[in-house]
Amino acid sequence: MATHALPDLSARQLEAVLAVAEYGSFIAASARLRISQPALTRTIKRVEAALGVRLFERSTRHVQITPAGREFVAVAERLLNDLRLTVRNLREVAEEQRGRLALSSIMSVASGVLPLLLAAYRADRPGIEIQVREGVHGSVLEDVRSGGVDLGLSYVDDLPDAIEGIPLQRETFSVVVPKRHRLAARRSLALAELKDEPMVALPPDSRTRRTVDAATSTAGLSLRQVVTVGQFATLMGCVRAGVGLAVVPTGATAFFLGRDLRAIPVSEPRLSRRLGLITLREREPSPAAAGFMALARRTWPKPGRV
Repeated sequence: MATHALPDLSARQLEAVLAVAEYGSFIAASARLRISQPALTRTIKRVEAALGVRLFERSTRHVQITPAGREFVAVAERLLNDLRLTVRNLREVAEEQRGRLALSSIMSVASGVLPLLLAAYRADRPGIEIQVREGVHGSVLEDVRSGGVDLGLSYVDDLPDAIEGIPLQRETFSVVVPKRHRLAARRSLALAELKDEPMVALPPDSRTRRTVDAATSTAGLSLRQVVTVGQFATLMGCVRAGVGLAVVPTGATAFFLGRDLRAIPVSEPRLSRRLGLITLREREPSPAAAGFMALARRTWPKPGRV
């Protein structure tokens, strides 16, 4: 059917037809709809005129639905049910009760604060499906830039123009050592004290590795990177096994230390970077994404000022 031939009918007009069909009476239907009988009669006449058919045969005492009326009532009922379901679904999405959230996170956040954020988020929004991608800073930027995720959790300094950063925390670095190591009793450590120690590191393209390498290069130092791994869990496992020490963001250590590892703050040079949320500057966040961002800004642990 061509668009111009479609009848212009409202949900209220459909409800009026259904009420008359259900009660078989204009008086009862008007009482149900809380409108006057003359107003209901005019509404039914407008619907019939728009459709070009008679829906009801009226007499002074009786209202009889026509075959065309029965056909239309079935369609009207289906349309109204679909509309009610759609409106309910839209409201649930708007209230963050349903939908999908895709986010990309650097590994230190994914293995640190992110699980706590996800638990708090899902406590109030059990119907939201969440997808998490983990990677280095560059891959998080690309995920956000391509639109493959709603938001990212990464470093917010020196971002491309198309990407906006919301700082949440300034994070410092620590040296992770086994508790039986000779340096384990120290309250702080300078990077120069690690020059003879075997070290376990993340890949050279990770921002953590580049931050450490830049600091040691500026100080004229060279650390002995004996093993390079791709995940924080593997890195911590290597330290626990005695393979070497590791310099990592302090926030990434909380879930891995246990009883046999210790995180000692790096005192010299002072290493830090700003962590936060990153989004496409021109993209309006979905209700699910907006809810997660609000939760992160409200509850993110803040050991240091941004």
